[in-house]
Amino acid sequence: MLRNHHRKQDEETTYWLSYSDMMAALLLTFVLIISFTVLHAKVQYDEKQQELVGKENELIIQRLALEDEQAVVAQQQSLLDEQASTLSSQEEELAAQAKLLARQQKTLKDQEEALRQQHVLLDELQEVMESQQAKLDNIIGVRSELIEALKEEFEDSDLHISVDEQTGAITFDSSILFEYNEESLKDSGKEFLAEFLPRYVRILLGSRYRQYVSEIIIEGHTDTTGDYLFNLKLSQKRAFSVAEYCLSEDNDILRASELERLRSLVTANGRSYSSPVYKEDGTVDMDASRRVEVLFRLKDEEMIREMIEILSSEKENG
Repeated sequence: MLRNHHRKQDEETTYWLSYSDMMAALLLTFVLIISFTVLHAKVQYDEKQQELVGKENELIIQRLALEDEQAVVAQQQSLLDEQASTLSSQEEELAAQAKLLARQQKTLKDQEEALRQQHVLLDELQEVMESQQAKLDNIIGVRSELIEALKEEFEDSDLHISVDEQTGAITFDSSILFEYNEESLKDSGKEFLAEFLPRYVRILLGSRYRQYVSEIIIEGHTDTTGDYLFNLKLSQKRAFSVAEYCLSEDNDILRASELERLRSLVTANGRSYSSPVYKEDGTVDMDASRRVEVLFRLKDEEMIREMIEILSSEKENG
């Protein structure tokens, strides 16, 4: 019985030892599994950590690259802003230039219109000039004929009168007519005019030329000595004295019809020393400057001369 009891105890002891070994082995297995799992997890963690560090480095590189790109973009934006500002200034300048061009075009248009009107006026004046050409030619011819007729009339006379070949003006030495600084005609002056006037009137108021004569001017001139106004008064009085004697009914120089016609044409002017006579050396010839001149104008002569001046001015401006 005892032996069976010990056997039974040994069997129980052996059973628990086997169970204990099995549990220890099982525990060791779990420890190994857990250790392997932890080791594997750590390996994976390290790998993930390294991968994360790589990602962080990559992100840093990308961030730096992004910052560089942002800097470039900022520079480009600044450049774009400058270009936009420049473009805006250019647009404003172009707008100002466009306004200026519009004003210039308007001014040009106004000038073109003014030029057109001037051309129209010029054409009209040209037509008038052409219509007056025959009359001008006739007047030029009449003046030349009249000057020749006066030259022939006084050429061989004792009056010693010279006729200007360009204007037909006749000049009297004042010493023949007046004493120095005097305004009243001398007797010799009256005799001179009494011989001169009928012959002069016969030419100018004869049937050939009287229709062309519009005015006969008696001009008094002085030398350059003294005050201008004193000389102006003296020259006017001398011219008037000559006109008064020539137009008087008491001297019986002219017929009544000639006198009436002459009165409608004569004017008397004083020129003081505004038109002196010069010597060849350029100095004033005092004796020659003291004179009385008799001039004539033809009808339409002034009008035609003014038209010529207007046409010449229009052509120069055109």
